Amino acid sequence: MESLLETNLDNPFHKGKVRDTYDLGNALLMVTTDRVSAYDVMLPEGIPGRGIVLSEISALWLRYTGAAVPNHFIGMAYEPNVAKEFGLETLPDDIATRAMVVKKAERIDVECIVRGYITGSAWAEYKKNQSVQGYDLPDNLEESQKFDEPLFTPTTKEDTGDMPLTIEEFWESLGGNIAWPLEEHSQTLYSQATEFAESVGLILADTKFEYGFIDGKIHVIDELLTPDSSRYWDAESYSPGTSQPSFDKQIVRDWLTSTGWDKKSKPPTPTQEVKDLTIEQYLEVYKRLTGKELVF
Repeated sequence: MESLLETNLDNPFHKGKVRDTYDLGNALLMVTTDRVSAYDVMLPEGIPGRGIVLSEISALWLRYTGAAVPNHFIGMAYEPNVAKEFGLETLPDDIATRAMVVKKAERIDVECIVRGYITGSAWAEYKKNQSVQGYDLPDNLEESQKFDEPLFTPTTKEDTGDMPLTIEEFWESLGGNIAWPLEEHSQTLYSQATEFAESVGLILADTKFEYGFIDGKIHVIDELLTPDSSRYWDAESYSPGTSQPSFDKQIVRDWLTSTGWDKKSKPPTPTQEVKDLTIEQYLEVYKRLTGKELVF
């Protein structure tokens, strides 16, 4: 199987780092390619099947959480009723298997991050300031330790780079009528997802949500709870006091670092071993969440 890096369909709407979006008139077609970015740079080759796994995981969570918090998901492009309604019967299989049809939304330009454990950038900030985005924390926390209560740590969403926001800045920038439901929705989603993940041996350490307005009401948009937007750990091997192996593309980032790449020049192409190990991580998350093997 070869990587799908470009889609080139009619009526392009937006091209992101990983997703190509197309205008269907009264909806959007969101195609998840196999492109891979690391350190905000696109790698020269993708990882075959990555986009399929990401789409299926996202669809699973959008269906599972839709009753608690509304979202933009209509269905997968390969579903016969969806394909018929939106004229997608002739869509190539290599695109239909990784594409979802979603409602159009007016994006709210923030990313809503919920952290259940202190890791990553939060751990780095804590070591410097004993706080995380305005939250004062105890002085004896260990790396990867679980917080007593999940922290809501929003950021801006900008093409030039996202900037952390304190809760006060978040509320001031959006106003209470928007800020309050975004925080409440994010905590609800994280709680629901955490409970489900724990039941299948996964820890959802942190994740990010994006929202938009559909018919004047706030909905979840974009992907949801995938290994690209979330940090999943294995519950059985979890051991606070150090960093934890994650089911995501950290393998790619670690490999790039090991090559001595300067993060400015053209990045090297990942080895086949790195690609294989990465897709195995994604497939393991899918298998645990669904109890099924994903074959492509």
